[in-house]
Amino acid sequence: MIEIELDGKKVEVPEGSMVMHAAEKAGTYVPHFCYHKKLSIAANCRMCLVDVEKAPKPMPACATPVTQGMIVRTKSDKAVKAQQSVMEFLLINHPLDCPICDQGGECQLQDLAVGYGGSASRYQEEKRVVFHKEVGPLISMEEMSRCIHCTRCVRFGQEIAGVMELGMLHRGEHAEITTFVGNTVDSELSGNMIDICPVGALTSKPFRYTARTWELSRRKSISPHDSTGANLIVQVKANKVMRVVPLENEEVNECWIADRDRFSYEALNSDDRLTVPMLKQGGQWREVDWQTALEYVANGLKQIRNDHGASAIGALGSPHATAEELYLLSQLVKGLGSGNVDHRLRHADFSAAPSGQARWLGRSIASLSSLDAALVVGAFLRKDHPLFAQRLRQAVKRGGRIHSLHAVHDDWLMPMAQGLTAAPSAWVQTLAGVAAAVAAEKGVSAPVAATPDEASMAIARSLLQGEHKAVLLGNAAVQHPQASQLLALAGWIAAQTGATVGSFGEAANSVGAQLVGALPGPGGLDVGGMLAQPLKAYLLLHVEPQLDLADPLRATRALESADMVVALTAFKSAAQGHADVMLPIAPFSETAGTFVNAEGRPQSFYGVVKPLGETRPAWKVLRVLGTMLDLPGFGFETAEEVRAQALGDTTTLAQRLNNDAALGATSANAAAGFERIADVPIYTTDVLVRRAPALQQTADARAPVVSVSTSAWSQLGLKDGDRVRVQVGGGVATLPVRCDATLAAQAVRVPTGHPATAELGPLFAPVELSKA
Repeated sequence: MIEIELDGKKVEVPEGSMVMHAAEKAGTYVPHFCYHKKLSIAANCRMCLVDVEKAPKPMPACATPVTQGMIVRTKSDKAVKAQQSVMEFLLINHPLDCPICDQGGECQLQDLAVGYGGSASRYQEEKRVVFHKEVGPLISMEEMSRCIHCTRCVRFGQEIAGVMELGMLHRGEHAEITTFVGNTVDSELSGNMIDICPVGALTSKPFRYTARTWELSRRKSISPHDSTGANLIVQVKANKVMRVVPLENEEVNECWIADRDRFSYEALNSDDRLTVPMLKQGGQWREVDWQTALEYVANGLKQIRNDHGASAIGALGSPHATAEELYLLSQLVKGLGSGNVDHRLRHADFSAAPSGQARWLGRSIASLSSLDAALVVGAFLRKDHPLFAQRLRQAVKRGGRIHSLHAVHDDWLMPMAQGLTAAPSAWVQTLAGVAAAVAAEKGVSAPVAATPDEASMAIARSLLQGEHKAVLLGNAAVQHPQASQLLALAGWIAAQTGATVGSFGEAANSVGAQLVGALPGPGGLDVGGMLAQPLKAYLLLHVEPQLDLADPLRATRALESADMVVALTAFKSAAQGHADVMLPIAPFSETAGTFVNAEGRPQSFYGVVKPLGETRPAWKVLRVLGTMLDLPGFGFETAEEVRAQALGDTTTLAQRLNNDAALGATSANAAAGFERIADVPIYTTDVLVRRAPALQQTADARAPVVSVSTSAWSQLGLKDGDRVRVQVGGGVATLPVRCDATLAAQAVRVPTGHPATAELGPLFAPVELSKA
């Protein structure tokens, strides 16, 4: 540690620290623009000039290393005059448009100009003008004349998002921030550039000119999308969500959020919102009051139970629903005497953790940033878990080695150590090869007979080195027909190499859904069973059957054959096609609830606005239904009471997280023909992102394309611009096709969760391909 004197106070900081770090530790504010604690040091803006004893001129605090006994003054005349001079330079070309600037009220330049700017400008010449850039539907670069060239946005792209989408052209007064040859900004983390811009040069396009910052109330919430559980500040005006920004939490999301966390709020105000209960009568939808709708549901369920038995009733809950909602849904169905309830909508293997326990990440989210080695199996990492990808990017920068096993290798925007490519049916055998390589290196017997190749040996050696290691399963591995075998092999490899094993988790509440028992009861059917032997009544909670299920074709048929389908939904279009009654329930912004993220951290939140129209929180609707059905244990008054019952003592949740899986007999059953690998595009993952207009205009929301391997491309005689007829499980779609050199030879990538592929069968199944 090095001791310096800062404004008369002694401060100790590690060797290699800058004066700015010492000032932060001492609680002394040094004005700055280009410095950001999460980004590299650029020393562009010079606003942080301080007076260092024995230095001939003021020095930038952000780029001056501390030395033993150094004496620094941040408030001396010399320092303040230097800072005022820099401010004068910065304001020379800055347009005087504070009254109409979107950043007004939360602008660093505006704030510091009050303390360090002059009352009048000595500059009489014309100000420079920088023309606006069109960079996509999320970020506005309309007023680039405001830019002070701090390069925070450039460094964010390079260092955090992993892709340099913005850069600086020219020099001096001709310098400007722009994209490469007119490209758009397409990173899934791009919205963070808006937050870190210290002036109003980059602003939010959807929020632009809709409200002034001082009119907004700020309320805490939790992201309802992926399993990170990003902490949010939701900004509200006149009972309407106007904007979403990150709430800093170092343990979870640091100070970043993904674009879907930031911009999906647009769906909350969409015309598609269901605001009154609706019944279908004679093929026509009509609005009814709550009493009528709930009596219809309660009487219908009683009738079906009397006529066909309780086992004819089933419930499907979305893993994006809160723990309270899923608990009451499960209790309702089980109270009726049926065990048919499940949240694993896209799974094909339904072996679960022991009762009351849950599969999880296997380590803390924060620790992903310091991994020495990791093997990631079956993950579309960047798009499924943008913030986890960012953590692993930091690990690679520190010297970590990331290996992957997949049917396709998307660019994760980080240097990869080793990749294994195999069609989905060969994943178990390929992972067994890595296990055999670990066994050979350690001189123990392998769990499954397999011959390791050179790449498997390299991964085994890598996993045996270093202190912090993990074997992690992505969404595709969890949804795989042999998911439990993959988990068991991953667990064996982890145990032998001293690594942790875990899965990233598909949705905001995948862990919570398991903990509250939203799983089949004794003798009950899982999702696959409920759709394979159609039931008489289905309860759907936040589910959009054509887009949320592993086999949308089978789901549609099962729902069409049912006597009653009750949809608890926030959006009309999510349920209109197959439901008999639609009950308007609140999205995350209008209800209290709890999400348990991938690391098993329960995070509770409250509604930030009043429910729209006749909308009600789903936990209240389920509570009333339970009471009308004369079921015991539904006398809850508050969401906190439900939470206490559902999750029990939250301080002991860590003891209920369990990734143990038994290794059964594995068979090398590689398929003969083409087989499907399906990703869920980032802006089709749930009901909210699908209805957010700005997200639906991004590059990631383009219509799906079939990807085939180089060998399949030549085998089928395809060329650029062709379309192919895709047949999966009895369903057919005709889609554009492209060649992807990273795909396994037998694999065909056909996205799911999109209307264009909703007619196709399962996520993992043989594919028949022909040129259209």
